[in-house]
Amino acid sequence: MKNRLHYVLGSLAIFALGLLVFSNQYIMPAHANVDVGAAAPDFEATDTNGNAFKLSDHKGKVVVLEWTNHQCPFVWKHYSEGNMQATQKKAKELGAEWVTIVSSAPGRQGNVSVEEANKIVADEGAEITAKILDESGEIGQMYGAKTTPHMFIIDEEGKIVYAGAIDSNSSPNPKTIADATNYVTAALESMSADEEIAVSESKPYGCAVKY
Repeated sequence: MKNRLHYVLGSLAIFALGLLVFSNQYIMPAHANVDVGAAAPDFEATDTNGNAFKLSDHKGKVVVLEWTNHQCPFVWKHYSEGNMQATQKKAKELGAEWVTIVSSAPGRQGNVSVEEANKIVADEGAEITAKILDESGEIGQMYGAKTTPHMFIIDEEGKIVYAGAIDSNSSPNPKTIADATNYVTAALESMSADEEIAVSESKPYGCAVKY
């Protein structure tokens, strides 16, 4: 009986060790905790047009970061109705720069080549400053990007002033856009008018980023 108990306990220990090794190999590191009001983490990358992009080089400009995945129905919701493009256009009119980031890993939903990424931009009529492919997930993890879309606004001083959803309705139904509050546009307009941002943080919604 004692030998059998030892055998069972030993088997459980080996199983637990196996789970630990598996976890260490396959579970992604925890998301960073980026707070509104804190300095935006700096990053360097090459955009899909082959241009170098370093966030800190854009200090003095308002920068919008948009995490995207063209195969996500929540992203499709905003692009199919032109809502994301209209938000991008408004940002441009207000002097802000717009950076779209794809953090889908190779083999995961939304992962694209440079050529595919640029075709998506053209087909959608997106008005952006740069598109960055973050296959390693380094930039996404740095910001704690959880969903597509997940939006961040960085002010001229390099501080995060908004983080969260694009708007107030988390349904994937495009018909909900009209009655939703666009948090990104509202924040940019408040900044332009030198007013306090009414909603500086919200819960992001959409598809999980495919790290």
